[in-house]
Amino acid sequence: MWQAEHVRAQLLELYPHSSVEILGMTTRGDQILDRTLSKVGGKGLFVKELEIAMLGGHADLAVHSLKDVPMELPPEFELAAVLEREDARDAFVSNDYDNLAALPAGAVVGTSSLRRQALIAARFPHLVIRPLRGNLDTRLGKLDRGEYAAIILAAAGLKRLGLPERIRSLLEPEQSLPAPGQGAMAIEIPAGRADLRQLLAPLDHADTSAAVRAERTLSRVFGGSCQVPLAAYATVAGDQLHMRAMVGTPDGLRVATAEASGPASAPEALGRQIADALNTQGAASILEACKADA
Repeated sequence: MWQAEHVRAQLLELYPHSSVEILGMTTRGDQILDRTLSKVGGKGLFVKELEIAMLGGHADLAVHSLKDVPMELPPEFELAAVLEREDARDAFVSNDYDNLAALPAGAVVGTSSLRRQALIAARFPHLVIRPLRGNLDTRLGKLDRGEYAAIILAAAGLKRLGLPERIRSLLEPEQSLPAPGQGAMAIEIPAGRADLRQLLAPLDHADTSAAVRAERTLSRVFGGSCQVPLAAYATVAGDQLHMRAMVGTPDGLRVATAEASGPASAPEALGRQIADALNTQGAASILEACKADA
């Protein structure tokens, strides 16, 4: 809802004489809280109901966290704009400890992400990682009740909802490489709506768009979903795009990493280049092992 209000405010600033209404909806991803996303259908659970509303003419556009948007959209839809990225890092949230390294052996860490699970397990095999679902208040409540020694959340969500003080420390990309699209918002529209595409064009942030196109291209190569522990993070400097990526098993015992740079004007090519580099390290077999265990 914060994201929808944010986009509404930006549109009203651009087009002050227009009317922008919010159609509040709850998705299956919001409703199923007793199982991890990798077990119940993945990223599409957060967008399906919104797409149905657009198909039915009840809504013109949908605002998403880009990391929750499937890599392959149905042909009836397209992404019209990617907004400037917020903080893409993961946040360490705890009432008693300063960072992951400070946690004692056996401490329970909560995360809903196989990517985070793999990265934490690779660096801190003495920690216990358990699933964590629910909205932000629910997750923080579980931490505050002592069910977890620490939880890992997206920094962007905490900052957007006015809770930056809950961040005990930030995990730099070198420690916890973000998910493709993390920290970015995207606007989805029905395909072919040139009128909407034109109205939304001023909201599209060129550097963020290039970065996430590279990230999502790599993820698409590997069938990126919540069932795949995959990370990819790209940044733009001048006319160059640099990206690092990782795939690994949830237990952190097998990890492949790669990084490369290329023209910001050709993000998809960079994504495919890094996918090839990961494949030379056995990425395909790592991901097949993950799917077999799912």
